[in-house]
Amino acid sequence: MTAIVTALQAGLPALLADIEELVRTESPSDDLAAVTDCARVVAGLGTRLTGAEPEWIDGSGRPALRWRFGSGDRVLLLGHFDTVWPVGSLAGHPFEVAGGRLTGPGCFDMKAGVVQLFHALSVLDDLDGVSVLLTGDEEIGAPTSRTLIEDEARRTGAALVLEASEGGALKTARKGMSGYELTIAGRAAHAGLEPHRGVNATTELAHQVLALSALADPAAGTTVTPTVASSGTTRNTVPDTARLLVDVRVATAAEQDRVDRAVHGLPSVVEGASLTFSGGPNRPPLPTTASAELFELARGHYAELGFGPLRGVAVGGASDGNLTAGVGTPTLDGLGAVGGGAHADDEHVVVAELPRRTALVAALVASLRSGPPAVPGRVEP
Repeated sequence: MTAIVTALQAGLPALLADIEELVRTESPSDDLAAVTDCARVVAGLGTRLTGAEPEWIDGSGRPALRWRFGSGDRVLLLGHFDTVWPVGSLAGHPFEVAGGRLTGPGCFDMKAGVVQLFHALSVLDDLDGVSVLLTGDEEIGAPTSRTLIEDEARRTGAALVLEASEGGALKTARKGMSGYELTIAGRAAHAGLEPHRGVNATTELAHQVLALSALADPAAGTTVTPTVASSGTTRNTVPDTARLLVDVRVATAAEQDRVDRAVHGLPSVVEGASLTFSGGPNRPPLPTTASAELFELARGHYAELGFGPLRGVAVGGASDGNLTAGVGTPTLDGLGAVGGGAHADDEHVVVAELPRRTALVAALVASLRSGPPAVPGRVEP
């Protein structure tokens, strides 16, 4: 273990250079050309550090990269190289290392984690049993890679997710998420001459916002949040259409099912208005039971490496780790860069933590490839 830490500390300048190259290759999820360019950089990085070329998997023009070493069935390392930052963001948020912090669009979420992944593998003598899957659509809900992620997780004993960590805590639980779009159809009329002939979609929208909000259960950790709303065309017209987006976060699958049934069962209130709901559960919860054994293993390695105590935290945000846990694969998340400011102007990585977290990933992979935790049961498609 000491040799791994020494090698990674000595290799910090090379690790920083690789992060710089990846951050400078901008890759917003909705720009397929940019995502593909970034995939090429990631493929080159992985090939250089592991000696193996990836398999390119094309999902509707959006690439994913997969490496399998030997059986590739002991441990899956999972991450993504798309970001929320549009091309041109480097102009206002340039890559920079100063004052012990690394900054730049997408550095924390999660390009530093992708680089750490490969540097962790580069210090291991044997990668048999390891698989790596990196995707380009995590930030938009994994529409093309979800099945790929779930299938890869089913064939491996454990999943390590290189998402970033706020404050250094590993993510031992994540809430599941659902998303809905409500479309309301009413009937237009002149607001001054004959408002009684109209069916006011805005009034119906107000009722539905309150009804949806009432589905939340704070004691169960369930939030139901109406977010984006629109209705109407002009001030003097009874609005005939309205639209509402709703974000739902849940701690348990039972709560996700309850809210889904309730949403689709909501009645209209304004006479003549009709409701159409689309959407539903997007990612299942990642419960503490999915991460408990792996977290204990990580805590032991962290102490053995001389880094002190390691914390775990449950969070409301979802990741592709929700998908691996959802099919029954033990999953530990938040193993990437330590820092903060994801998706925000102050996005940053703590440079001093890079070798330590990379060493932890290497130690976990070395343990898991020789004997992953037992999998109590898989969820088949």
